[in-house]
Amino acid sequence: MTDRRSFLALVAVGLGLPAAARAQGGANGSADPRMAERFVGRPDAPVTVIEYFSLTCSHCAAFHRDTYPRVKRELVEAGQVRLVWRDFPLDGVALLAAQVARSLPPERYEGFISTLLASQDRWAFNRQSDPKTELQRIAALAGMSREAFEAAAADQGLGRAILEARLKGQQEFNINSTPSFVFGTRVVPGNMPFDRFAALVAETR
Repeated sequence: MTDRRSFLALVAVGLGLPAAARAQGGANGSADPRMAERFVGRPDAPVTVIEYFSLTCSHCAAFHRDTYPRVKRELVEAGQVRLVWRDFPLDGVALLAAQVARSLPPERYEGFISTLLASQDRWAFNRQSDPKTELQRIAALAGMSREAFEAAAADQGLGRAILEARLKGQQEFNINSTPSFVFGTRVVPGNMPFDRFAALVAETR
């Protein structure tokens, strides 16, 4: 797998795209249904919050473990917030995981990323096993065949689209770390407790 430093260099060159093409061409995956927004909440909720996250980010995992359950229960399911997930992979393992997640049916996306974030130590940071092998096992539990998994893992177009969306986040909101949250036009980096999240939602209305 690509280490983080090499991965960031890869992002900087957009998987081989010339700089001019990146600036003018937009996201190649924009017409790919796998790159459609993944979110929870009512489309007409009064507040939309965007979370930029990496599936190998321990701070993202902490947010989803400690804060997200209350956010979903008290804000999302109450109709107050629509939470949008946007990929911001920090390394090659996170990019692979994002490709697999986006290749699942949309209704399985939340459960799959929640499982990955809850089990990072098992699949992302376990030196005794290969991350790709562990990801395939988890994907199988989500109903993905080995053939579909291998196709998702090898899909350079999907990988490029995810990286271009990452670059767009950097350009549009100056995202440079995960998790980062966008409340309206306000960008707030870092994990946070529920009370802080709820206060920012209230300020956004």
